[in-house]
Amino acid sequence: MHEIITLQLGQRSNYLATHFWNLQESYFTYSADEVSPVDHNVHFRTGIGADGTETFTPRTVIYDLKGGFGTLRKFNALYEAEQEVGIPKGLWDGNEVVQQQPTIPQNEYQKSLDLGLPAPQLATESVRYWSDFNRLFYHPRSIVQLNEYELNSSLMPFEDWAMGEDLFRSLDREHDLLDRDFRPFAEECDQLQGIQIFSGTDDAWGGFAARYIDRLRDEFGKKSIWFWGLEDGVKGQRSKQLIATANSARSITEISPQTSAYVPVQDPPRYLSRALISGLPSEWYSSALISTAVESMTLPTRLHSYRGHAPWLPDEGGPRTIFSLHSSITSEKDGNGGKPVNKEAILTPEDGEANEDENLLKDFDVAFSWANWKSTKQLHVFEQTQVTRSAGQEAANDGPNTASGPLTGQRRSFQSGPTVQRFHSSLAFPILDSFPHNLFANQGPPGSTVSVRAALTTSSHVGDQIKQLQKFVVGAVPVDEREMLHNGLGEISESYQEGWDSGSDFGDD
Repeated sequence: MHEIITLQLGQRSNYLATHFWNLQESYFTYSADEVSPVDHNVHFRTGIGADGTETFTPRTVIYDLKGGFGTLRKFNALYEAEQEVGIPKGLWDGNEVVQQQPTIPQNEYQKSLDLGLPAPQLATESVRYWSDFNRLFYHPRSIVQLNEYELNSSLMPFEDWAMGEDLFRSLDREHDLLDRDFRPFAEECDQLQGIQIFSGTDDAWGGFAARYIDRLRDEFGKKSIWFWGLEDGVKGQRSKQLIATANSARSITEISPQTSAYVPVQDPPRYLSRALISGLPSEWYSSALISTAVESMTLPTRLHSYRGHAPWLPDEGGPRTIFSLHSSITSEKDGNGGKPVNKEAILTPEDGEANEDENLLKDFDVAFSWANWKSTKQLHVFEQTQVTRSAGQEAANDGPNTASGPLTGQRRSFQSGPTVQRFHSSLAFPILDSFPHNLFANQGPPGSTVSVRAALTTSSHVGDQIKQLQKFVVGAVPVDEREMLHNGLGEISESYQEGWDSGSDFGDD
């Protein structure tokens, strides 16, 4: 097996990860005649429940602040017998006075799941927490509440990068978080493939994640770490925006060199097709949209037919680890047989390098990474990984194809052109009852599918964005941090210039 362990850090990340886990649960098959194309052992672990029955729960550790778990209990129906209530006998012989916070009532969706009844349609008003649309049971070890801070507190907001860094260090000194939380899942793996991390980067969770990854690198030095760094895409007050941008700059400086792939994701994205998306009124909606790209992009890592193919990222371990994320979605109601409207560019030496690179980023409906990804400068793509999933679609590239797995063809175009790797799967993206019912134009009911084309790209535009952050820290970051951040961002941006010259304006301030 090639297992992947997931870390979820913070409320925004847990919204996205809940959609991710609901999708993984939807791929399970329960008939002897039906075989799932997805290898569930990659993301799920077997265990024994309180009543002795076999369980199958996600390989994940979920961190959130006090009040962030909503109605989700640490001990669920699978493990209720393990719960310890009150103070152990022998330690205290006096009277016990148990004080509990008021219980958050379940919404009708969760009540229906518990009773095994058809689930009602969710709405923005009925989703107050990420647990309100969760469909899975988690192992008690997966639930880690950090009581030092409270969700949405106005007195002590969890928004400063150093706050998260200090919290991790204090908890790690007291408990050794890797031994307590992560290692039990790692020891269950036969052959750990990698570590997937969802985390905020423009608030205190960036500092928490940076120190966590330091420990992971010390213990699991050669393992792949794929980091999805979530940033608030809504512009707020100027003072808060300055703090958030400084936090993002520090996260990139300290986290991206430690990861195999660092993907900044704005939630909600600032650039999307209004003809495609009906609106993003809440975090439940925006995280659902992001999940279509993130879950599709990582699909090759858990397909049975992926085994033995080239690495998921063509240059994993190389100097350029920051990737931008794009996607396009096509509803099966659009009248084209479920096939994406956007055709993949045919790359030939005659196209010229500039056209070739620009073709790799055109025709996407949503740009998730950073606002100014469409620069006026000439674009150079270093590498790109594309995933296309659509029921019944024929792949454009020549090569082996399977009924439900990927078609993979890593190709370096002429001379110094980009390295492009493409995967295709006929496993289309499923619309679940936990998904917003009107996110996409012409969206079908639960049980229908949409076609998704997603791409991770590292290009010269990433370097341009890093240089913009480098300029920002000069005037907005305290003196004691300024030099470290400025130099760190400078070193990162240089890796997107080495061996590439986009013309006389490249590198100009």
